[in-house]
Amino acid sequence: MKAIRRFTVRTVLPEPLRPLEELVLNLRWSWHHETLDLFHDVDPTLWDEVRQDPVRLLGEVDPERLELLARDRRFLRRLHDTADDLRDYLNEPRWYQSLADGPRAVAYFSPEYGITAALPQYSGGLGILAGDHLKTASDMGVPIIGVGLLYRHGYFSQSLSPDGWQLERYPPIDPNGLPLTLLRDENADPVGISIGLPQGRDLHAQVWLARVGRVPQLLLDSDVEVNDQPARDITDRLYGGGGDHRLLQEMLLGIGGVRAIRAYCRISGHAEPEVFHTNEGHAGFLGLERIRELISDEGLGFDEALEATRAGTVFTTHTPVPAGIDRFPRELVRRYFGGANEDHDVPVERILELGAEDYPDGDPTVFNMAVMGMRLAQRVNGVSTLHGEVSREMFGGLWGGFDRAEVPIGSITNGVHAGTWVGREILELASREVPSVVEAGQGWEKVRDVSEREMWRVRRVLRERLVQSARTRLGESWRTRGAGEAETAWIDEALDPDVLTIGFARRVPSYKRLTLMMRDPERLRAILLDPDRPVQIVIAGKAHPADEGGKRLIQAIVRFADAEDVRHRVVFLPDYDIALGRLLVQGCDVWLNTPLRPLEACGTSGMKAALNGALNLSVRDGWWDEWHDGQNGWAIPSADGLAGPDRRDALEAAALYELLEDHVSAMFYDRDASGLPRRWLEMVKHTIATLGPKVLATRMLRDYVTECYTPAASSARAMGADGYAGARSLAAWKQRIRKAWPGVAVEHVETQGEESPHVGTRLPVRVVVDLGGLEPSDVTVEVAHGRVDETDAIAEPSYLELTRPEPAGDGRLRYAGEVPLVRSGAFGYSVRVVPRHEMLADRAEMGLVAVPPPPHGMTNGDLR
Repeated sequence: MKAIRRFTVRTVLPEPLRPLEELVLNLRWSWHHETLDLFHDVDPTLWDEVRQDPVRLLGEVDPERLELLARDRRFLRRLHDTADDLRDYLNEPRWYQSLADGPRAVAYFSPEYGITAALPQYSGGLGILAGDHLKTASDMGVPIIGVGLLYRHGYFSQSLSPDGWQLERYPPIDPNGLPLTLLRDENADPVGISIGLPQGRDLHAQVWLARVGRVPQLLLDSDVEVNDQPARDITDRLYGGGGDHRLLQEMLLGIGGVRAIRAYCRISGHAEPEVFHTNEGHAGFLGLERIRELISDEGLGFDEALEATRAGTVFTTHTPVPAGIDRFPRELVRRYFGGANEDHDVPVERILELGAEDYPDGDPTVFNMAVMGMRLAQRVNGVSTLHGEVSREMFGGLWGGFDRAEVPIGSITNGVHAGTWVGREILELASREVPSVVEAGQGWEKVRDVSEREMWRVRRVLRERLVQSARTRLGESWRTRGAGEAETAWIDEALDPDVLTIGFARRVPSYKRLTLMMRDPERLRAILLDPDRPVQIVIAGKAHPADEGGKRLIQAIVRFADAEDVRHRVVFLPDYDIALGRLLVQGCDVWLNTPLRPLEACGTSGMKAALNGALNLSVRDGWWDEWHDGQNGWAIPSADGLAGPDRRDALEAAALYELLEDHVSAMFYDRDASGLPRRWLEMVKHTIATLGPKVLATRMLRDYVTECYTPAASSARAMGADGYAGARSLAAWKQRIRKAWPGVAVEHVETQGEESPHVGTRLPVRVVVDLGGLEPSDVTVEVAHGRVDETDAIAEPSYLELTRPEPAGDGRLRYAGEVPLVRSGAFGYSVRVVPRHEMLADRAEMGLVAVPPPPHGMTNGDLR
């Protein structure tokens, strides 16, 4: 008989062991080895059985064992020392506390978080990145509040059918069995928040609190009794359901998340956030709630509240794939935000304007969450240099006539949390031989002096751990698929701790090309089974439950890996999660990545592998495009733009095979008289020394603090000063500029001087401009100049601002200046007018620009 309700009965700990609960309820244990050692010693056998989940450990440990530990003076000393260490960690000043002008607090919104396998609230890279962001904020003392949803069934657990087809299972999750506490008010009552729905209904949610080191994380949960069953199911699973279901999740995340923050700050005394960081469009509705607050509490108009909200908002886009962006039918959004549910202060038509694709090639019938997120944020970034370029191309239409290079979308390349992903043996080796790297993140060049023999020994330890764990997981998978004991005997010999090991693990959309390595199965077989230089590949990944194409890719890999001749050399391990990901990035020698360029926004698995001493073998996409230097791994040549999809796959697969045969395996097996692969280890040390300081999340978070959070807080303070005088003034100014802009025109441009001027001279330029009634202080008139290409486009232009205008009659103004000619060759210039205001974050912010009409008889000079 199945239970009709599931719940967790918590253990009552003996008084001397009460600090264990304090340790369990702070997720710092997930990256703190000494705390993990303590949990292990509570019951070593049970610790492995519960897959290193300390909540389950304390829930299932024998009471007699607890009583024994409560009398064990050595264990109690360790327990109290570990608890004291946590308290010191939570209270001592960190890097951020040395800054003078950072925001008091930052609200960080994400639909998923990958912090530990014991809290399964993530599906892939976005969640893992969000988890690393919070952990790093804790280590650095950055006052972030994380906001998300609590999914009662998480993402899904993956298994395989006998024929290799992905099967999904959604095991129920009891929050009381997780390292969470219910947020309660001053009277110890659960805090409830609600958001309005059509037909006068409300969606209610409670708030669970996780402690990620110093960082509080708020998770909203709609499974409460006051809701009807459909409403209770809104937070049932991550990325599940159709349009209404997904929209309601995102309304709860954004609107409800802001309300949860307000409640938490009021109860806890935590500083209110000055900056709101929106990860992808999923949480974009948070901007609407902040606008509503400002209108209701401060008496601002919609446009004034919009400016105040934008100033303190950072938006990060995480995908270069249009399919990865949430787009809802406009009428669906109208139904939830209009009619009887419409807030008079936040009209539905204004909401629809924010998400409208009202630009060339946009779809007028959809509401784009990423577009809304960008319109509600003054600072926008992609997650690698290449992704920034792709994003400027994708969303450039939002900024009108500006060149793509000027679209105000920057980039901050992702990073990874070393404490989570770097193998303990690697950290211990570094502590002995390069302590400055571990203690202060400095002196990376000294990695080159680390003993090669020691490094090779540690690498084998990690590889052997991966092999042993892979065998265990492989056996479980085959038994789940229906294999008997006689059919699984071979698994004890699967993989080899002394063979070159390649890791490949990720989500399985088609653009990541899980099966590119199988383009020529016989050639792959030859590589795997080479008698002198064998290769083995460990593969993992999940396809979205609705992605039939992704499931077929997994099935193709599994069927290949099932073949008797290669199954000891290539394995697919189901149920890819943080625990398996950690084993892979620590244990593999090479990290393989074969996306269709440029569809990988960043990709951080290769960063994790590099920190553990692996080399990357990847298409130059995401982070690898900017940091591959020819000595830290191998770049698979990309055929993007050169051939059709099938031909492109064939060319890139052939290049992959050649690299594996002639370079990767050749170098790995090239040993000296002492058995060490010296050239390989030189590359490993070079990789760690040069990539180490770049790929760490500490670098990433410093970039966010200095380039986004601190400027956003400064802008927000300027907007809010003196009763939001700045927001009121800027909104009124923008309204005046937009109204007058159709009358702004560059009417005449002329130059004087030689037809073929020489380098070192100056080119006089005079411009007559009609400002359409605007003041000269409202605009910048500038000359864009520089080298031109064969289409007369100015490449990497420089700008000369023209000042001191003089009357030119009929209300027009004449501007003049001299353009410096600093290089020879084809040269060109143009003139434009753009809005200017001290509170604009960027000259392109408003998307307004006035340029001359097409030139008549004007030619580029050939500078000699």
